Amino acid sequence: MTNPSETARAGVDALTQAVKRYFDLMYDSDVSRFDRVFRSTAQLHGIRHGEMRLLTAQAYRDALARTPSPRSQNAPRHEEILLMDVASDSQALVKVRVRINAILYVDYLSYHRVDGDWLITAKAFHVECENLSS
Repeated sequence: MTNPSETARAGVDALTQAVKRYFDLMYDSDVSRFDRVFRSTAQLHGIRHGEMRLLTAQAYRDALARTPSPRSQNAPRHEEILLMDVASDSQALVKVRVRINAILYVDYLSYHRVDGDWLITAKAFHVECENLSS
C-alpha cells in the first residue's frame, strides 16, 4: 500500500522540478524546452508600462526566441520560490521571484498536472523592480 505522505511528497518534488525548469527557461530562453514548462493553451497576463498585457503561450514562446537571453548577456541569476500551494495532485499555485536581465518579476504560476507532468496553464506577472544593475 502506498503511503499518502510519500505520494504527496513525490508530487511536491515533481512540482519543484517543474519550477526549476521554469527558472532555467527564463534564464537561457531555450525554447526547445518550452513545451516542458508551459501548456500550449496557457495565457500570460500582467501590467507593463501602465497597460494590461495578454500573451498566448505561442506569443510568449516567440518573444523568448527573439530576445537575447539573460545567460547570453551574463546577467546575474536571481530565483526564489515564495509560495507553493498544492490544491490537489493535479493543481497547484506557485509564487516566484525571478530576475530576467534588468527586471525583477513576481510571478503567480498556475500549474496543472497533465499526463503526469506539471505544466504552467496561466501566468500572472508583476514587475517588482526595473533597471537593476549587475
